Amino acid sequence: MPTYIAFLRAINIGKRKFSKDAIVAACEAAGCTDVETYINTGNVRITTPLRSRAKVEAALEAAFSARAGFDVPTVVLSPAELTAVAAYAAQLGKEHDGLHYVSLLKEIPGAAGVQKLDGAGEEGERAVVDGRAVHLLLGKDYHSAKLSNALVEKHLGVATNRNLNVIRTLAEKWGG
Repeated sequence: MPTYIAFLRAINIGKRKFSKDAIVAACEAAGCTDVETYINTGNVRITTPLRSRAKVEAALEAAFSARAGFDVPTVVLSPAELTAVAAYAAQLGKEHDGLHYVSLLKEIPGAAGVQKLDGAGEEGERAVVDGRAVHLLLGKDYHSAKLSNALVEKHLGVATNRNLNVIRTLAEKWGG
């Protein structure tokens, strides 16, 4: 059975509480096995008989909504895709000294949306789109950055954001 890594968007912020135990229970209710979570920001490894990324996302989103009581947009990557995102991030890191975040996209972005991100940041910031990953290369202060997951979503659709340390750790732990 295939293994996937699911990244849940916008949980445990404000009133949108969704505990790791509840996430595991929802994944199991969706027919997943070998469920493992990493920190309480919505990172989950699953094994499932489903073979289509879209079907996995839909099954998880339905189970999460039923369990949490609110919609939980979910982006799913294969272990190989996660490893590729981390490897590309390592390449970019060689030429960037500031903060590095990765917005993982639900869908492959269109050229028009990607073009709108070009030049959207302040001096010293840039967005690099690589498939379903947008690398946000920022300065030293996340809170003053103009590039954000909200801007990525405005132009490219549903995305969830992780810092580079989380991406690296998950690629080492669950990548393929």
